[in-house]
Amino acid sequence: MRLAFIVDPLAELKAYKDSSVAMMRAAERRGHEVWTLQAETLQWSQSGGVRGEAVRLRTRPDDHDWYREAAQEGVALKDFDGVLMRKDPPFDMEYVTATWLLERAEAEGAKVFNRPRALRDHSEKLSIAEFPQFTVPTLVSRDGAVLQRFIDEQRDVVVKPLDGMGGSSIFRVHRFEPNRNVIIETLTQLGQRTVMAQRFLPEIGEGDKRILLVGGKVVPYCLARIPKAGETRGNLAAGGTGVARELTPRDRQIAETLAPILAARGLFLVGLDVIGDSLTEINVTSPTCMVEIQQQTGFDVAGTVITALERAWGEA
Repeated sequence: MRLAFIVDPLAELKAYKDSSVAMMRAAERRGHEVWTLQAETLQWSQSGGVRGEAVRLRTRPDDHDWYREAAQEGVALKDFDGVLMRKDPPFDMEYVTATWLLERAEAEGAKVFNRPRALRDHSEKLSIAEFPQFTVPTLVSRDGAVLQRFIDEQRDVVVKPLDGMGGSSIFRVHRFEPNRNVIIETLTQLGQRTVMAQRFLPEIGEGDKRILLVGGKVVPYCLARIPKAGETRGNLAAGGTGVARELTPRDRQIAETLAPILAARGLFLVGLDVIGDSLTEINVTSPTCMVEIQQQTGFDVAGTVITALERAWGEA
């Protein structure tokens, strides 16, 4: 197969832990061609359809010098056997524009994972509203007074923007927090920006679990991201420590309920976030934690992704 990965600039990828790099290496081990594109090079024309400036890579085991460029050319996306959208948020208008272009590429015959329309339709934060049986008390609003009442009711909450990642701009707000007014004003930009508030889960001390779904199947291990001392965020980007664990019965119940539903919508690779027994996010843009799970358990998540892609290619 010829696989194209739409990723952030290669120089910014941390090969020792990056899931996209792990998938590229796994694909190349299977004999597949690995190409990368930057979203900003995507373009459409009547004569050429959707194209991008693609770079073919040869991966290397050295995490400090992990690739060589073997070729570079403008390529129609339909000429690849699979296109993996792996660009990190922010989910801004340029990201949305990229999904529009990728949707046109689909119409021209390209196979895109995750499907562009599914990426647009699934807010990584708000999509949990579809599965209230698995969630904690949650509010989505930009009304300061409504948010304040929610804090009074729940007494201890976490407030976060809808478009963040890596634990950025996440605040824990107690009922008696002296700065709660300014926190709400700042996050909502004085009522101009919608945010999410959730009841604080003390089980975060045991880890914010990332559960991966691949092609409608559940990876049997999760990565519990445990906050560092003095923190309430388990995100690895915020200093958390990742500990791989087998799924609990509740983890599996949540994952096996969501996996076929999300796969049917074209969400090929999904990362569920679960704290304790509660679903807190459904990550669809660039789910990660594959490397840590493989290192600690031996389960080859990246290889599982490539196997699923090979299966999808064979069924085309």
